[in-house]
Amino acid sequence: MNDAIREELLINTKKWIYQAGDNIREQMEQAFKIDTKSNANDLVTDVDRATEQFFVENIKANYPDHKLIGEEGYGDKVESLDGIVWIIDPIDGTMNFVHQKRNFAISIGIYHDGIGEIGLIYNVMDDVLYTAVKGQGAYRNDTRLKPLNDEVRLETSIIAMNSIIACENKRINEKKIQQLIIDSRGGTRSYGSAALEFAFLAEGIIDAYLTMQLAPWDFAAGFILVNEVGGITVQANGNPIDLLHNNTILTCNKQIYERLMNDYIELK
Repeated sequence: MNDAIREELLINTKKWIYQAGDNIREQMEQAFKIDTKSNANDLVTDVDRATEQFFVENIKANYPDHKLIGEEGYGDKVESLDGIVWIIDPIDGTMNFVHQKRNFAISIGIYHDGIGEIGLIYNVMDDVLYTAVKGQGAYRNDTRLKPLNDEVRLETSIIAMNSIIACENKRINEKKIQQLIIDSRGGTRSYGSAALEFAFLAEGIIDAYLTMQLAPWDFAAGFILVNEVGGITVQANGNPIDLLHNNTILTCNKQIYERLMNDYIELK
């Protein structure tokens, strides 16, 4: 992707993401329809659907040759990453959106032939936009984010994860996760939005995020952000991530990657 196309995409996507954020904030005090998807904790609202439709309409009107993967199903059936592919989560953290009216984000990753070119994560209620462009660094609003701290140790790290993986489960050795909680600083954190957890890692206010299942729209933008500040993102078994399927995810400061993989992450 050449610089002119990349810059045009960044400008348009920023414009649309701010417009979508305004639309969401205007609807926060109104009643909205809530449905469930895969289970009772997997929520979707009419605001999720309308927001995704807003992006689809704008993208297709301006870039009809681009492909689009969206959580709510208004995009394309994408079976390869050839060409330019947009991967969108209109509201990441719908449970937070419904119950807290905060701590949710719009997440957009733009890929060209499988390479992450542009990532945007918009913390809607705080009006904070995280952006990253391949080879140009990452930003929190207009402030460039520093490279991740190269002196981080596990004992001084803050780890983000859902506490359920510290309970008996079929995915990961919970005993080792319990030991990780003991060995890291201050236990763990869970923010309820994978996109924000990636953004907070890129910002350097957490040092790792571990989860047993994310869809591509949950991590497509965050993957690009973390790359631009020198972090690492892989599946929890160490394999490269797969942008077309669900993944386990470990994203972290490189200084603690080997320790996490060798001492604490043991998949069943």
